Order: sequence, then C-alpha cells, then structure tokens
Amino acid sequence: MPETMVYSKNSTYQKFEVLKTNRNKRYRYNEFLVEGVRSLKEAVQNGWKIKSLLYNKDQLSNWAKDMIRTVRTEMNYCLTQPLMQELSGKEDTSELMAIIEMRQDTLESVPLSPAPFIVLFDRPSNRGNLGTMIRSCDALGADMLILTGHGVDLYDPDVVVSAMGSFFNLPVIRLADHNALFAFVEKMKRDYPGFQLVGTTAHKETPLYTVDFTAPTLLMMGNETMGLNKAFKEYCDILCTIPMAEDSYASSFNVSCAASILMYEITRQRAMK
Repeated sequence: MPETMVYSKNSTYQKFEVLKTNRNKRYRYNEFLVEGVRSLKEAVQNGWKIKSLLYNKDQLSNWAKDMIRTVRTEMNYCLTQPLMQELSGKEDTSELMAIIEMRQDTLESVPLSPAPFIVLFDRPSNRGNLGTMIRSCDALGADMLILTGHGVDLYDPDVVVSAMGSFFNLPVIRLADHNALFAFVEKMKRDYPGFQLVGTTAHKETPLYTVDFTAPTLLMMGNETMGLNKAFKEYCDILCTIPMAEDSYASSFNVSCAASILMYEITRQRAMK
C-alpha cells in the first residue's frame, strides 16, 4: 500500500490528533482513530473500511506486519516512535493504529432474529458506561443497540476501547429524531406480533423476573442521572425494575450493570423456553 512518512507534528499528524480528540472534526472527516489489537482484529473481521494504518517500522510484531501487508487501505503512515507515543492513549504505546471510516446509521440494514431483542440507551453521558453497554449487548445476544438524544460520542476513543472489540461486532444505530424511533417501533409491532417496549426505572415497578422476555422486545435504558425520559416512559408497554435488598443503602444500579442484569434475564428466559 502507498506509505507516507511523518517526522513532525505537521498537518497530517494534526489530523490524527483531532480524530482522537475533537468530536466535530471526526464527523467532518467521517473517520475515527482506533488502537488496540482486539479492536483492530474485529474491525477487519467485520468488514469495516480501514482508511489508513499508522505505525513505526522499527516497532512491529509479526502480527502488525501481517496486518500492514494484508489489509487494503488508501494510504498508510509511518511515524517516528515519539509521535506514536504521543498519539497513543495507552501506557504501553500501541504498535499499530488505524483510521477507520464511520458507518451509516440505518435501522433497516440491521438483520434481526426471529424474536428480536433490541436495546435502547437514551442520552448516555459516560463513555465507559456506553462502551460497557456495547460489550454487554454483544455478549448477551442483542440484535442491536439504539442510541437516542444528545450524549457522549459513539466514536470517542474511550468508548471504543471500553467496548473491548465488541464495538465492531454489534450494530449501534444513532437516532437524533424521536419520531424515527416511534415509526420504527410501529413497524416492528406490525411485523412481529407481541413486540413489546420494556422501560426501566429505579422505582418499584414490575419486577424483571415477572416480565415475559421471550416475546420480541425493545429494552429501553435511561440516562445515568435522569433515567428514561418522560416521553419514552409513557410510550412503554411495561416499566420494570430490578428488586433490591430492603436494607440496601444503594437506591439504584449503575446503568451498564442494570442493563447487563436485565439482558441476562432476557437470555435466561429464552434459553429456558
């Protein structure tokens, strides 16, 4: 592949920096910066478009050399080791980074299982929670994750890293318009009889183990601080809660922990069916 040498913090290097740090610039370029062996392997395996690979030629393992040789890119960049160290977000500098093209958000492109299991996360405000949510959705068999409202950037490096490779395996769709979500739900109810919207709340509502999760389900998780917004709560068919010990000081779960518990109950019920 074509290769360009980068010896200083020139305009090329500055683009790498803004892809890492600037949300608006990421979307302007429609690209994001990724590092980590697991993430890069999953990105390639799942067919994401790798625009460029970044590396220092003197610091390459056989795995990295093989990636550079086999992955089709538009342009690769060879950086000095100090530049790689400064760009890397890891204590041990990554030997290989990639610039990857963002995917388009289309609900229609996501293949669904016979009894769809979809998760929605409304206005995520913490990068680690969003990454963990992606990882849990992938691990527990969700068809996709939908993000609504203004929240942390899906393509932020901290989100990608905390998702541990699942970022590139799980379809994640961003919806800015609630009407688009409501139209999607109405279509799902037509196409999948019994399709239900299950909202979550910290208040004492329907215990999760009494909900029939074998039906096609959209599980709606709320913002870490404010919970599920009022419009979504009113739209739900069921509001459920995770019962807590009566003498517990905690009044709620961390949202990613709560999502993992709820999703496990869904997979448990479906495995027992």
